[in-house]
Amino acid sequence: MLQREIQGEYYNKFVELVVEFAKWLGLFDSLPPIWWFIIASIVAALVFCLVIVVFALFAVYVERKVSGHIQDRLGPMKTGWHGVIATIIVFMSALAVYVVFPFGEKLVVIELNIGILYVVAISTIVVPGIFMAGWSSNNKWSLFEAMRSVAQIISYEIPVGLSIVCAVMVAGHLGMQEIVKAQAGGFRHWFIFNNPFTFVAFFIYFLASLYSGMRWAFSLLAEYCNMLAVSIIATTLFLGGWQAPFPGLEFIPDWIWFIGKALFLVFMQIWMRRTLPRLRVDQLMYVCWKILTPFAFVCIFGVGLWQVLSK
Repeated sequence: MLQREIQGEYYNKFVELVVEFAKWLGLFDSLPPIWWFIIASIVAALVFCLVIVVFALFAVYVERKVSGHIQDRLGPMKTGWHGVIATIIVFMSALAVYVVFPFGEKLVVIELNIGILYVVAISTIVVPGIFMAGWSSNNKWSLFEAMRSVAQIISYEIPVGLSIVCAVMVAGHLGMQEIVKAQAGGFRHWFIFNNPFTFVAFFIYFLASLYSGMRWAFSLLAEYCNMLAVSIIATTLFLGGWQAPFPGLEFIPDWIWFIGKALFLVFMQIWMRRTLPRLRVDQLMYVCWKILTPFAFVCIFGVGLWQVLSK
């Protein structure tokens, strides 16, 4: 009973804090008091959830370190500043690309005129991170697997880059915001429907990016960060970015269109991962060099010819 009274006391104080903040903003009279109580309850729940999430991340890290010392494993204990540099490199390369993503017409951190070039360059930093992870395990089989992964990553970056060139040729600009603006006017103007070659280029990009440096990650946080980044790039280059698919739907915030398209592509990635069989490394390399890369070159030639003949 005493514990419940204490919890109620602190909870009431939290409600009072939210109400005082609303009064300070001059918003308290805009809603009935009961609504401020509901809002305070929701805010409290979100705060508790945030605490739990942060604790879970910290607990995973601590468990890895404690287990490494108990089991005398080299990677988590000593290699690469207590075994975290490889993971940091992989995650930071995935996180750094988000600063140039145009989530809305005015919702972008940095608008670079070479935005897509920056994305391609920064995403390749994942390669040394993966190689470091294999080396730090102090196991020849881990190192061998890391080398195979790096070879596969570098190979699949080629069709990814070639398919991106197709969208850049149509837009005539490397800035991601300018690429989105070039697709204004409804879904018929999206680059995926611009001509048959960009239609094929979209699927080449999306398929190749699943096996490229943007996709291979060694922690769940970096993995899902990469999945979203891949989807955002595809949305920007081929699906009109934050543009509405039909005229008259501009009343819906542009960032909702952008996030909705990206999350749909994330769903497609999960669907493909759970339904398609896994391929051997030699089969993956065959698909890369003998199927995706030649088709990507054909798309570049076709897009250039289409642009010239359509003018």
